[in-house]
Amino acid sequence: MKNSLLLVFVASFLFGCSLSKPVEKTSGKVDDTTANRAANSAPATAAAPGDTDAQKILGSYVGSFGDNKITLLITKVAGNSVSGRSIVGGNDRPFDGTFTVENAEYAVVANEPGDHKDDGIFNFHIPADDPKEVNGTWKANDPKRPEKLFTLERRKFEYRANVGDWPQASTRLLKISDVENLGKDDLQFMRNEIFARHGYCFNKKELRQQFENASWYVPNTVDIKGYLTDIEKKNIALIKRYEKYAEEYGDEYGR
Repeated sequence: MKNSLLLVFVASFLFGCSLSKPVEKTSGKVDDTTANRAANSAPATAAAPGDTDAQKILGSYVGSFGDNKITLLITKVAGNSVSGRSIVGGNDRPFDGTFTVENAEYAVVANEPGDHKDDGIFNFHIPADDPKEVNGTWKANDPKRPEKLFTLERRKFEYRANVGDWPQASTRLLKISDVENLGKDDLQFMRNEIFARHGYCFNKKELRQQFENASWYVPNTVDIKGYLTDIEKKNIALIKRYEKYAEEYGDEYGR
């Protein structure tokens, strides 16, 4: 009896397997394209039209922002989400938001964190076919402050040592003869121009205004530690020493 039951069970198992769909053999290697799509894809409910092309809006956009110059950096796009940073007025603030595709444009709404008095909300559009320009508004979280309109041009920050009025301060070691007959204002400008070449966004308005009209200047950071060259560090020390001399002994130098 036991042997009969065992035969029936085995026969049923084999019959069931014969009805199942054959399993295709694979090499065991995961297709790179499929893996990448899976890693970068968002849930269907979060996907936005044209999301596969949205990576092309990544980059930095630069232009006037009220009395200042702003750099708007879009650093991440995933699903219909967008993240980045705004650098303006000596502040470097993150933002997060979402985008949709409307009339062949990416329409972005992004919020800064809100824990700083100058935080607000960005609303801007970027052409989908040729994302070279950003047009939009920024509204401070403080309702008393007016809305700002802006048009920004796509520009990538690039450190160039040979731009500005005093490029020698970044290209070679300065000699005493390069600085000893300069006034305090010129010396200060020479020193700060080194920082400006690295995209430093100055906190002091009078310093920002010295560089924001220069075509080569792109505010890119509020921290340039680790970016200054050895030549620049030595030149900054020399310039600062003569700034002090100019302040204390200006009359003796004939200024």
